[in-house]
Order: sequence, then structure tokens, then C-alpha cells
Amino acid sequence: MQLSSVVTPFDDENLARVAQLGVSAVAIRYPGLELRDLLETRERLSRHGLKIAAIEGELPIQNAILGTANQADDFSSMKQLLAIMGEAGVPICCYNFMPATDWARTDTKVRERGGSLTTAFRSSDAESAASLHSISQSDSISPISSDQLWSNLQRFLEELLPAAEAAGVALAMHPDDPPLASFGKHARIMNRLEDFDRLLEISASPSNGICFCQGNFAAMGVDIPDTIRRWGEGIRYVHFRDVQGTADNFIETFHDNGPTDMVAAMKAYRDIGFTGPIRPDHVPQLAGEEQGQPGYTMLARYFAYGYIRALIQATELPADC
Repeated sequence: MQLSSVVTPFDDENLARVAQLGVSAVAIRYPGLELRDLLETRERLSRHGLKIAAIEGELPIQNAILGTANQADDFSSMKQLLAIMGEAGVPICCYNFMPATDWARTDTKVRERGGSLTTAFRSSDAESAASLHSISQSDSISPISSDQLWSNLQRFLEELLPAAEAAGVALAMHPDDPPLASFGKHARIMNRLEDFDRLLEISASPSNGICFCQGNFAAMGVDIPDTIRRWGEGIRYVHFRDVQGTADNFIETFHDNGPTDMVAAMKAYRDIGFTGPIRPDHVPQLAGEEQGQPGYTMLARYFAYGYIRALIQATELPADC
């Protein structure tokens, strides 16, 4: 397994620190469509002994998700992105299929261990949910149904999987966050195990895969180790995190302070032969980080690196140890 991370802010000091702490690869945001820019980022990371784990977040796919008249523009942009990823040796494009929004929380200052700040979601407050990305601000389309979304996803994969295969890139679907059947005025389609079964059934392409975001699957109430084994090699990328609660009412926890048996989860990744990137996802804000972006500050992420590395090493031991 490749211990990976996001790095915020993305500066040389933080890159040096994560490399010193055992991280081998960094997930980056959508870099645009110029190969030169992606190669510059790759070179910058390489100076610290790091590589690019994946591209995720803020991809140009909202027209494709919503099925607007401009969806062909998104297909063209994504094909170009996949091509430059192939040239730069970036193996994973992590995407979601949430219409007109991204991950959202209703509170970003809930107290976790020792008074640290973490995020929470309550469906009763969903109308005032703080979308942590800006795409919902321009949403003027009529409500979209689940049938429409499945049709749009089918078209999306038909268009992009051949390009992804040619580039040697995996498209890794991230669950809806929060994992609800609808959010705002739109339906959602990636919030149950059966939805991901259906995703994999759409195409047997090796480029059609899953981003296993543990926090979202925990909020669905599933057995995490069993679900990891359920999809096996279909899991191409892991967001390692945990939540306390259910899909309509949860808080995010430290990696060692939630209900999921993280040792059993890591053993399951080992059992399926997972060798891809695994990164700590959202973390609490520690003292002195109150002005940072919720979920994406760095200090608790350092703690998570050690925790994940220990779990990886523990699962390498013989079963009788």
C-alpha cells in the first residue's frame, strides 16, 4: 500500500514534512489541461521523493453529471485530462457523481477529543448546509432524478473508459457525501452498496473502479471489512477515515476514535491484495488551526500517518504473531 496524502497548503515546507513522515505520494486537485503544468507539479514533488497519487476534486464534469447541452465539452476536457495523466504517469482520477454540489457539512466546529474541532452533518439542517465547494452556487437546472443520473453515468463511462484505458488511468468513483438518496432538489445515486455493484456491472473495464471512502461507507452502516472484500480489486483508491453516527446525522472522528475496527479494515485491504494509494481523509483541526479549511488542516494528518503506517506494518506480520 502507498501511504498518500493531500497537502494544504501545497508548499515546499509541507511537502518536505510529509515525505519525512513516510508519505510516498500526494493527491492533487484538478491541474487544468496543460501537460506542462502537470509535469511541473510532478517535478516539484519528485524533488521531495514524492509522486502524484491521484487527481481529484473540482473536475470539469458537472455538465456531464447533469446531462446539460454542454456535456460534450466535459467529455472533451476529461479525455484531454486523461491523456495528459497517462503521459505524466498519474494512475488514478477520483471523481464523484453528485449533481450541483460536493461534500457538505452543516457544522464545522463540533468538539472532538481534547477540544479539537471537527465537522458534522445533520439532515434536519440540510437547507443551510455549508457546501465546502462553490459549484452549487450556479445551479439553475431543474431537479434531476435518479434514472436520469444513471443514464448520464452510463454515457459518461461509455465516453471516458476507452480514453482511460488507453492512458492507463483508473476512474475511481467516490461515494455521495453525505451518502443520502437526495440532497437539496436533486437525487443522488452513489449511496448504497447496490449502487456500487451496479457501477461495476456497467463495465468490466480495468479502468472502472471505486474510491473506497471509509467514512461514507461507515455512515451507510455497512460492515467495512466485509465490504472491502466484496469489491476486491475493484477498489483502486482508499480514503481512510471514520465517522460516528448515520448518514443523516454524523460527526467526523480522529482515525483512532470512531466505531470502525480499523485493524480489521487494514487486514481486509491486505487480503484483497490492495497496493494502491491510501490516504487519511478529513481530519479534526488542532489548537492553533482554527482558521484553516475544515477537514484539510495538517497537524492531525501527521498523527494519521503514524497510525496508518502502524496498521500497515501490523497486518504484514504472520497471523500467529
